[in-house]
Amino acid sequence: MAITIDIPGYRKLQLEHLVMDYNGTLAIDGQLIEGVKDALSRLSGQMMLHVVTADTFGRAAAGLDGIDCTLSILPAGKQAVSKRDYVTSLGADMTVAIGNGRNDRLMLEVAALGFAVILEEGAAAGTVMAADIICRTIGSALDLLTNPLRLTATLRA
Repeated sequence: MAITIDIPGYRKLQLEHLVMDYNGTLAIDGQLIEGVKDALSRLSGQMMLHVVTADTFGRAAAGLDGIDCTLSILPAGKQAVSKRDYVTSLGADMTVAIGNGRNDRLMLEVAALGFAVILEEGAAAGTVMAADIICRTIGSALDLLTNPLRLTATLRA
């Protein structure tokens, strides 16, 4: 199970894992954004889904109920390193990471493909700089994975 994308002048991506932050990425104020559940359900047939979060509002498990994904709630402290290590443990060269916060920067840096999303919370400048692609919505980011020619158009040399 993987998404394969051969991007001219960039590289061939074999993406097996999708690692995402929860709040500010998939959810606003702890509430899953409309349409995300359907998009993740479609992607779960193509990739293994992982949500790695501090769970600021304590609503991640309820929001992700019914979605085929692994949820990892991180303790306070060293969350950026924990997220990076999570991506590395899966195989960073086979992983896409999506986030917005300062604690997402390191996972975007090591992932084969990193997306920063800029929602109502905004996005940390360092995380935006670490991303390969910046999207205005999580729906746009997830759609890029299901429409690989869009990724090719953005990333080709």
